[in-house]
Amino acid sequence: MKPEIVRTHSFVAEVTRFIKDTASQAIDARGFFRLALSGGNTPRPIYEALSLEDCDWRKWIITFGDERCVPPDDSQSNYRMASESFLLVTSPGEVLRMKGEIEPNEGAEEYDTALQHLGKRFGEQRYRHDLILLGLGEDGHTASLFPETAALEETQKNVVANFVPKFNANRLTFTFPMINAARCVVFTVNDKTKQPIIDRVLAGNSGLPSEEVKPVNGEVLWFLGHGK
Repeated sequence: MKPEIVRTHSFVAEVTRFIKDTASQAIDARGFFRLALSGGNTPRPIYEALSLEDCDWRKWIITFGDERCVPPDDSQSNYRMASESFLLVTSPGEVLRMKGEIEPNEGAEEYDTALQHLGKRFGEQRYRHDLILLGLGEDGHTASLFPETAALEETQKNVVANFVPKFNANRLTFTFPMINAARCVVFTVNDKTKQPIIDRVLAGNSGLPSEEVKPVNGEVLWFLGHGK
């Protein structure tokens, strides 16, 4: 299935509305909304706008697609950003935090196990998100799946510790099997200077990590704003 491309001058409002609508549909159909958050600068205003909406937050189950290996109060922490902009305001029913402050492989294994337990609760072989939010890096990475890193080859685990040479640091990240189990995956890109890398990913045969986001039984949307 080809990705749906949504080009918009109302980037934050459109993404927020899409998340809210997806949540309502999921809760009506299955009783819960299972959402994976992304980090970085792009989603913060989306989370801030979303926190002002009237939603049944108790039925939201929040996970994270990746995390830097830092404590949760560190300025680089995806969890801290999401907490300040969204989680502390809305208090979702369940929030599963990646523990970036412990040994990376241990943190990845712990999160992988938590997702396995969640999957069993829903009678699934692999936990299935209703929606996974992803960004796009200038090098074509998404989550913390960077070009020429070991995590790109993972075929079994849900979460791994991935050493990223350009940062000389580990990251915790969802794997492609986890991402591609989702009902819906949304790329949010509000930076018109990234159009060339977007074009490469969408054209196919680029060899870039983001191109491997292909849900087995789900859809992919790209929300493209005109920022920067």
